[in-house]
Amino acid sequence: MKTKNDTDTKTIEFYAREAPVYTASGPGGVSQHLHGFLKRVKPGGKILELGCGGGRDSQEMLRLGFDVTPTDGVLEIAKIAEQRLGIPVRILRFDQLDFSDEFEAVYANASLLHVPLPSLSDILARVHQALKPGGYHFASFKSGGTSGRDKFQRYFNFVSPEQVNTAYAQSATWKMMKIEEYTGGGFEGGKGPWVAITAQKPIQAN
Repeated sequence: MKTKNDTDTKTIEFYAREAPVYTASGPGGVSQHLHGFLKRVKPGGKILELGCGGGRDSQEMLRLGFDVTPTDGVLEIAKIAEQRLGIPVRILRFDQLDFSDEFEAVYANASLLHVPLPSLSDILARVHQALKPGGYHFASFKSGGTSGRDKFQRYFNFVSPEQVNTAYAQSATWKMMKIEEYTGGGFEGGKGPWVAITAQKPIQAN
């Protein structure tokens, strides 16, 4: 696997600077996809959350009895999540993923959308490696088929469903469960296209 650091400095700086506001913003409650995804995971299973933000989804997973490892790439946000969750939050960039056959699920709600598209397949290969055979993965992305920055100078890959499918196919052997297009919001306000994917690492993975 590549070891290149593709972390975008401006994106990290935004989240570090705005951590208190960002983690307190948005609708109350958890991701609209969380409970549906958790139905696939065995009770009490080990779940790795990538980009946990303020910890809302991790908190719900813990409440439901799952063994959760929350991570975030920004120290300031991880500290806020730790206060909420009462457990350590590991500071982890996506290119630092180093787990192997460890988790029943890897959950990445609105986090891998900051990975440059040319690097996405490498990160997904790391996600695949972190999963136990038969494990499940969820990720959601802002869509649009391009890349660029929002008004806060955060970088997004704005992938199309076709680009998502290609990145997964290039990364490893996946059983593609579901690709969903929907309309969602974000910190910047307004609504726009999103794409979510649920995939499984096959029992007999290459």
